[in-house]
Amino acid sequence: MRRKRRNHSPEFKAKVALAAIQGDLTMAELVKKFDVHANQISDWKKQLLNSASDVFGKGAQKAEQSAEIIEQLHAKIGQLTMENDFLERGLERIHGPRGKKW
Repeated sequence: MRRKRRNHSPEFKAKVALAAIQGDLTMAELVKKFDVHANQISDWKKQLLNSASDVFGKGAQKAEQSAEIIEQLHAKIGQLTMENDFLERGLERIHGPRGKKW
């Protein structure tokens, strides 16, 4: 009987890959401990080793840039919300409360 497909979190994948890199446990022990197929552990280990340089290089810069962009977008959302509220109050003064049919 097949097992239901599981989606593992990035934190779990990193934990398993780091355990594989450390080499304290054999592959069979890792499979038993984390209940993940050996091929999957090997793939995660390769992915971690291939992208490890991004942590200190371009990947870290991208994370900082995306944080700045998110901050700017939140500020823009706040500004637009204030403008909408202001305009809505102005329309209520002229036309009465919203939802009122003439």
